[in-house]
Amino acid sequence: MPASTLLISSTVVIIGYLCGSIASAVLVCRLMGLPDPRGGGSGNPGATNVLRLYGKKTAMVVLGGDVLKGLLPVAAATGLGLPDAVIALTGLAAFVGHCYPVFFGFRGGKGVATLIGVLFGTWWLLGALFVISWLIAAAASRYSSLSALTATALTPLYAWLFLPDVAYTVCFSLMALLLFWRHRENIRRLLAGEESRIGGKAKEPGGGK
Repeated sequence: MPASTLLISSTVVIIGYLCGSIASAVLVCRLMGLPDPRGGGSGNPGATNVLRLYGKKTAMVVLGGDVLKGLLPVAAATGLGLPDAVIALTGLAAFVGHCYPVFFGFRGGKGVATLIGVLFGTWWLLGALFVISWLIAAAASRYSSLSALTATALTPLYAWLFLPDVAYTVCFSLMALLLFWRHRENIRRLLAGEESRIGGKAKEPGGGK
């Protein structure tokens, strides 16, 4: 890889992480004069916790922000014609930034919305497959967290089947592992039968994107 391409690639990956580090939930709540979502509900700065605390309109804005910060860096890397490995790393960096944001004490969300943004930025079909998988799992189980985990687990398979470079499969596998780790409390509640169902009353604080 030429030195100039290496420099541009490194810069784009770093920018991807910094974009991911922008905590949409915290910023949106500040702009709307609402308390920091990290201080209420599950304490998670994600759309689900914002929905629980402040309602659908605020949560939708947060969700849009979380999706965009995954989509835009990947789209930029693609638009610059960078190698597939760099595009994949940029998506991984944005995802890690959401989970561990440098601007907010490395206390971030669980990554579902940002992963969706990365998928749509990589190829619209990947994003569509994730959403379809989520909807099917949600219809069958009525658990939002289980649906997200199911769709995430299938994502590396989709990448392996449809994308030309193994770097995508590797990076999406790493994202899946990290997302499962971030959802470990949800997994514990699912196993214990304590997780709240879609449309039901929350049994325990938790969840969130």
